[in-house]
Amino acid sequence: MDRALHLPVASLPRLDDVLGLFERGEAAGYDAAYLPETWGRDAVTTLALAAERTETIDLGTSILNVYSRSPALVGATAATLQEAADGRFRLGVGPSGPAVIENWHGVDFGNPLRRTREYVDVIRQVLSGEEVTYEGEYVDLQGFRLRCAPPDPAPPVEVAGMGPKAVELAGRFGDGWHALLFTPDGLRDRLDDLARGAELGDRDPDDLRTVLSLTCCVLEDGDRARELARRHLAFYVGGMGTYYRDALARQGFEERANAVHDAWQAGDREAALAAFDDDLLDRLAVCGTPAEAEVALDRFAAVEGLDAAAVSFPRGAEVDEIHETIDALAPV
Repeated sequence: MDRALHLPVASLPRLDDVLGLFERGEAAGYDAAYLPETWGRDAVTTLALAAERTETIDLGTSILNVYSRSPALVGATAATLQEAADGRFRLGVGPSGPAVIENWHGVDFGNPLRRTREYVDVIRQVLSGEEVTYEGEYVDLQGFRLRCAPPDPAPPVEVAGMGPKAVELAGRFGDGWHALLFTPDGLRDRLDDLARGAELGDRDPDDLRTVLSLTCCVLEDGDRARELARRHLAFYVGGMGTYYRDALARQGFEERANAVHDAWQAGDREAALAAFDDDLLDRLAVCGTPAEAEVALDRFAAVEGLDAAAVSFPRGAEVDEIHETIDALAPV
């Protein structure tokens, strides 16, 4: 299993701190570094700068949502970043969730699966260098064509998703799947959906790259590491609408997911954290001391079909704690 990074965009005080994480990850031997785009710094500008600062590590989005930019623009952006990174770019796209799309971007969440499918189709046409003609339910365009040489090779187009149909779509139309907030057993269930999608698309599942964004915090102060990871995950389950709560419920933790969500929504943060018990934390995160973390990481490495674990960081972690985690989990 490869080890990648899933880097924060908003919690660090300076852009230079974020770019330093790309450099640190490359020096430590990580295979790739992915950048999400939620609030804070935009992924495109940051990755363009990271391309200038690095030489070998793959760079990717995880994810660009399929609402705030047109598909033609996403395709042109992917072509540009592939050129900037000398062929090291990987495009990750997905619908995100209604809390982000409707509340932050002011766009109806609509039919996220169909919209994602249409975006993948158009992006691929753009990257081919041919003139784009497309008539879909959400995307209807004609006459667009790159006025520069198309990237060779074209960057892979990977798809994020959490539910069974979303993961099936990734297997049928994407070059890979980006996963988030999964236990090892939950991941295995969704990998079956990915394989089914690949079969429907007449594709080989082994050709698809599966990346799990995995919350990690590894410190000599193991209690501090666990506290940071617990608070981060409780925020996602409790504070980011119902999207992550429902994903956790599908994995067999409905009662605990509802307890975390309901307490958080009621403003009782301590009750939400208490509901996010040690058992659930250990199923979803790699956290604690370095020795404890390696054991936890092995549970995910044992999942057949998982190609890479992307080390992600709690939103409350300080820069030095992120550095400590990167170094502790660096590939051997």
